[in-house]
Amino acid sequence: MNPLKALFPEQGQAVWLDFVARGFVLDGKLKALVDADGLRGVTSNPSIFEKAIGGSQEYDAALKSVMDEGDARVIDLYEGCAIADIQAAADVLRPVYEASDGADGYVSLEVSPYLALNTEDTLDEARRLHRTVARDNLMVKVPATREGIPAIRALTADGISINVTLLFSVETYEAVARAFIDGLEEFGAKGGDVSKVASVASFFISRIDVAVDKALDDKIAAGSADKAPLEALKGKVAIANAKLAYQRFKSVFSEAKWQALAAKGAKAQRLLWASTGVKNKAYSDVLYVEELIGPDTVNTMPPATMDAFRDHGTVKAAIETDLDGARAVMDGLARAGIDIEQVGDQLVDEGVQLFIDAADKLLGAVAGKRIDFLGPKLDGQTLVLPEPIAAEAKKAVEAWRASGAIRRLWAHDKTVWSNADEDKWLGWLRIVEDELAHVSDYAAFADDVRQTGFTDVVVLGMGGSSLGPEVLAETFGHRDGFPTLRILDSTDPDQVRETEAAITLETTLFIVASKSGSTLEPNVFRDYFLGRMKAAVGERAGAHFVAVTDPGSAMEAAAKADNFRKIFYGVKQIGGRYSVLSAFGLVPAAASGIDVKAFLDTARTMVRSCGPAVPPAQNPGVLLGTALGAAALAAGRDKVTFIASPGIDTFGAWAEQLIAESTGKDGHGLIPIDGEPVDVPAVYGLDRIFVYLRLDNRADARQDEAVRSLEREGHPVVHITLANEEQLPQEFFRFEIATAVAGAMLGINPFDQPDVEASKIETKKLFDAAEASGALPAETPLFSDDTIALYADPKNAGALPQASDGLDAALKAHLGRAKAGDYVALLAYVARNPKHHAILQDARVALRDKTRLATCLEFGPRFLHSTGQAYKGGPDTGLFLQITADPSEDLSIPGRTLGFGTVVAAQARGDFSVLAERGRRALRVHIRGGDVEAGLKRIAAALKAALA
Repeated sequence: MNPLKALFPEQGQAVWLDFVARGFVLDGKLKALVDADGLRGVTSNPSIFEKAIGGSQEYDAALKSVMDEGDARVIDLYEGCAIADIQAAADVLRPVYEASDGADGYVSLEVSPYLALNTEDTLDEARRLHRTVARDNLMVKVPATREGIPAIRALTADGISINVTLLFSVETYEAVARAFIDGLEEFGAKGGDVSKVASVASFFISRIDVAVDKALDDKIAAGSADKAPLEALKGKVAIANAKLAYQRFKSVFSEAKWQALAAKGAKAQRLLWASTGVKNKAYSDVLYVEELIGPDTVNTMPPATMDAFRDHGTVKAAIETDLDGARAVMDGLARAGIDIEQVGDQLVDEGVQLFIDAADKLLGAVAGKRIDFLGPKLDGQTLVLPEPIAAEAKKAVEAWRASGAIRRLWAHDKTVWSNADEDKWLGWLRIVEDELAHVSDYAAFADDVRQTGFTDVVVLGMGGSSLGPEVLAETFGHRDGFPTLRILDSTDPDQVRETEAAITLETTLFIVASKSGSTLEPNVFRDYFLGRMKAAVGERAGAHFVAVTDPGSAMEAAAKADNFRKIFYGVKQIGGRYSVLSAFGLVPAAASGIDVKAFLDTARTMVRSCGPAVPPAQNPGVLLGTALGAAALAAGRDKVTFIASPGIDTFGAWAEQLIAESTGKDGHGLIPIDGEPVDVPAVYGLDRIFVYLRLDNRADARQDEAVRSLEREGHPVVHITLANEEQLPQEFFRFEIATAVAGAMLGINPFDQPDVEASKIETKKLFDAAEASGALPAETPLFSDDTIALYADPKNAGALPQASDGLDAALKAHLGRAKAGDYVALLAYVARNPKHHAILQDARVALRDKTRLATCLEFGPRFLHSTGQAYKGGPDTGLFLQITADPSEDLSIPGRTLGFGTVVAAQARGDFSVLAERGRRALRVHIRGGDVEAGLKRIAAALKAALA
């Protein structure tokens, strides 16, 4: 009989294998070991699966077959492979299990090491694995951490067989043994059959000698007086410790409490010697087998150790030999100043981290294979980062991995950020899955809209309620049989009139979108168009309106009072800028004929790619976020400049709000730059990081070449590639995760918007006063003529004495205040239409080309709910030119004493007031007389002249 096979019949020690792999089981090699060597069990751990799955192509066919049926989460792909292997191995060992009456024949599967420090999560996971594997001869592995020991007791009380892992200390072992006994006693008290529960306590061996030998070498190197006694302890401690643990085993399981359970058929929790492969080549390769042979024990060996013992091992009783010598070794260790309990605690911590590291590598490998199998179904991402940005980004990625930050983010851990109230604003993480459960509601709504024959659907909203739907309208376009999707997010009376002129009221559906229901703009939009609709269709007006709002809001109450066609509800735990994948984006999508299920399925591909089980190095959201954060922190490149292919070029306006409103606060932040046409490197400063969203089926060759030139000149570029427009939903989620990650790097709360609220308060104060008095307070200009007036607060006025000389002088002096690394923002409170945009865009590009400064062109009041936060709360690097205008004609609002002209004027003044309060460099140019186009041309000409 070979030594391996002799261990059990001759000495009562079961041999288990510390290895599992698919081919090994399916090819019959596991069964061959059972037959030839008397193998009685199998253990696994993340390191084993990492080598099996990540280190070969053995599992590719299985993974591909799952992906061919559709997408799956990374954790589910891994578990699908692991559980199938565990089940197959358990089936091979089933005869051993039955022949031993449930003493042996087990296969062990480890609870995720990420849960090692959380009792309740460990319990949930262990119970789930027990149910899913569905094999009597499964042992669930639970680590002997402080949090793990209560779980071991509770799981045993459930009748689940447990393999307790990461034991190094005799005292901890006793706590584990007693937890097992207490749990088994409770199981029996509930009527459970205690004979059906088994357990092993995995006592790690070689790692102790590695740690202690190093500590001894350190003491020797430090010049300890007695070198010889220290040398004599090397290679002895692990075995001595194990022998004393075995004596503790005998003591605990001889007590009356255990004997009462044993009388009912209970099986003692055996000590299992783990980590028995020798790490020090100076020691015998069978040292940790031969010296630990004894009854009622298990030795789980890696394949190499099994081969060695089969070849030249000696079978003899050893575990109770020379116990005095074992005690002397441990006493000598204590005299040397090395505390074995402290060593054990350190090894538990290290063991958990080693398993976490292995799990990260394993899941990273699975994530990489998933990406390969998805191919073009997943939007691509490539980072071209020069130094020092690349090094800083790499460091940040590793910090996120080591701290488990992406798992903590998904677990709503507010300490990822500023430890404020961030945990209350993370409903967007799971909104795609939540909304997929309601796709039938959106489909029914879409059918209702189509069958009713609406020709237009108009979203009345601001910020997150309008910018996402605008991207959908521009990207997906008009769908046959469905109405045209339009957006109104400006209180400029000319803009309101333009919107009304483009539709037929009787065949239009209005979507009033407001989370709180108290935002000024959606309320005045509703008042105006509801009044117009009542005049057109009478009492049926409410049937032309749908509300999207949070439960319990003032908008909900108003919608019910006015008999709106339908009310859709948002999620209170989702801020407006993160709401595009919720009802705020999906209701307009459904109304315009976009297939909501397909839309969400596409988004889910990115959700899964950015999930909690995807390590940072393979997680596209984390990679983008750390790149943006590193660029800002390591190189001062905080101007996130968007370049986008035709067809998806409105995406930047949505991302602009997300990034600016999330990160621009407390003097920090990223400044998004949208709408600048890409050009040669010479027109850019060294404060840019470029994000190129490339649509493969509509790529612009000129953009491609310009981006290559930027890379050659050393600018950082993020390449994001989409196979077609239908995959744009993925980008909403990628950028949401990336923004949350960048916010964490900047040390801010990415979910509040304190300065937006300040503008709202100031605007409300002005508008309420105007409604009471009949007009806004009078102002004194710094300069005025027939078509232009200039305004500023006292501080800015003092910095611009030239303003009294007129527009040209004022703008030249104002632009002269800018310095390298600044940005210039044109904030136009006028109708946003192609003519106005073209005039200001021309001046904007000229300004960038001449000064190399980043430029922003924004239309008010919509930017107040977007980039306005960063302009007021972010870094003090902005130079602001606010443009306001007398409307060609005001437009009254039903139920209010003042019209839209007063609303937009109050918003502009409120905006400027907060800019001034924050000490920003700002000047306001007001166009008088109502000829807005002529006034804009004059301002643009003056800007160009100022650059000469």
